[in-house]
Amino acid sequence: MTTDFLTGTVKGPGEQPHEYLFITKDNKKTRIGEFVYYRADVGDEQRQIVGTIKSRKLVRNLPDVFLSDPNTPPSLVSSLIGLDGDGCEIYEITVETIGYFSRKLKDFVNPRIPPNPGDAIYLASSETLAEMLSPRTQQQTGAAHIGSLLTREAGEVPVVLSVKDVVSTHLAILASTGSGKSYTAGVIVEELMQPHNGAAVLIVDPHGEYHTMQSIHGHEKFVRGNYQPEVKIYTPDKIKVRFSTLTEADVKYLLPEGTSDKMAHFLSQAFRSLNERLKAERRQDYAYAYHDLRDEVNKQKFGDEKKGSGDGGNVSSIDGLLWRMDSRFDRPDTIFSSSEQIELNELFRPGRCTILQLSDIEQHEQQVIVGTLLRRINKARMMATRGETPKERGDLVNYPVFTLLEEAHRFAPAGASVVSTNILKQILSEGRKFGVGIGLITQRPGKLDQDVLSQCMTQIIMRIVNPIDQQTVAQSVEGAGRAMLAELPALTKGQAVISGVGINTPVMCRIRPRITEHGGETFDAPTEWMKYHSPESKDKREMDDAPYLPPSSDKKPEKIGNIRI
Repeated sequence: MTTDFLTGTVKGPGEQPHEYLFITKDNKKTRIGEFVYYRADVGDEQRQIVGTIKSRKLVRNLPDVFLSDPNTPPSLVSSLIGLDGDGCEIYEITVETIGYFSRKLKDFVNPRIPPNPGDAIYLASSETLAEMLSPRTQQQTGAAHIGSLLTREAGEVPVVLSVKDVVSTHLAILASTGSGKSYTAGVIVEELMQPHNGAAVLIVDPHGEYHTMQSIHGHEKFVRGNYQPEVKIYTPDKIKVRFSTLTEADVKYLLPEGTSDKMAHFLSQAFRSLNERLKAERRQDYAYAYHDLRDEVNKQKFGDEKKGSGDGGNVSSIDGLLWRMDSRFDRPDTIFSSSEQIELNELFRPGRCTILQLSDIEQHEQQVIVGTLLRRINKARMMATRGETPKERGDLVNYPVFTLLEEAHRFAPAGASVVSTNILKQILSEGRKFGVGIGLITQRPGKLDQDVLSQCMTQIIMRIVNPIDQQTVAQSVEGAGRAMLAELPALTKGQAVISGVGINTPVMCRIRPRITEHGGETFDAPTEWMKYHSPESKDKREMDDAPYLPPSSDKKPEKIGNIRI
């Protein structure tokens, strides 16, 4: 729509102070989520006071008898008795006022001037909305073009987020399974890796869905001049956590169930004595190994034996603790190393998207990996902003970073204590000052810690059907109007409500197509079953099941008893 369209007339105020009602015959353009305006004098200037349609109600309709015969059009019956067949219906529309758009502030200002009954109501043109709704324009530095306004034709009104606000005040992508949350996350990563952003991005990928982002390499849409982004994937066998970066709480959390309070006490004693010894030897920065801590635990057992404990309870407790520690940390396939770890400036680098694939790693270890990593990057960024130099060169990160956590409810579950929750809360509340941005993606917002969710100031909310999840979103997420949240069950795949500081006002958005291939597609089970029954698949299975026959040889087989070999 290229021009503003006169659509109705103000009736009066609505139920809420910031609402008003208008009357219209237009049923096609006055959809929920659309933007309309009236004109009002603000100071010495006439302004367009914009609002969004919240609800609609039919206030006049043809009599029911006109509608009872499906074979006779109601318009024909009404015309026979002298009524205008087209537009007999009249609608009462409720509008929630946003305000006028200030080009100086690049934001909306609500002058709190209500419309007068009889004022004209206009449907805002696409050009008007393109200027008002998005804080950035496409291809501008700090812009993330993720789609277009859902109530208009695809691409007609671009929806462009402010990367600065999304990264500094954190992001939440909330959706039911199959609604397109991972697809949307891929769109955001594509925008972050564009030449006009060149971001430092880390994706924590528990399911291995983001490997397709590698097609960014050399893609013409991501290359400009000397800039060429890269995607680096760390598979589970390449992920290492230095043991000395674990806290006492991390080690206790990783121990198997059944660890008693007495065992935990001996572990605390071992940590204390190890730190005291390293301090006395001036080796506080020494990257100690698991066996250094184990030796400190073992020393307590020998001390208890010298005391001649009558029941031997402490010795058995220490032995039980050692067994539990060994079962977790003294394994050939352990991710915990005495010296190895991934350097921070390898994980985070401008123009690089790093993907940590955690699919083959046990969930408790996943949580410790994320908790340890977030502690390290938060400390590194704190030191960088203070002008301090880290002791390890690989921990020098003198640029802002952004971490995207898929399946976020694993790392900050509601009503449960896991080691990654507290550091997430700290970064979400303080990360803005140090340039550490977090993006949370979850299909179950009701299972995500509410303090964590409420700290994400930009929200992309897709189809949510579960009532508990809907209630969680309504209570924890600021900025989205209730009318738009009521639309969540009706959204289809790839449609979203976007609200918060990353956009000028809440909008209903159609997510744009991905440039890269999506890696999280759902398996088509019937198609796969039919492939299994195909002649080609059957022939392959028969070949795979055939006994192995070694290459023919001229040597005659030897005979042992009645068996030829």
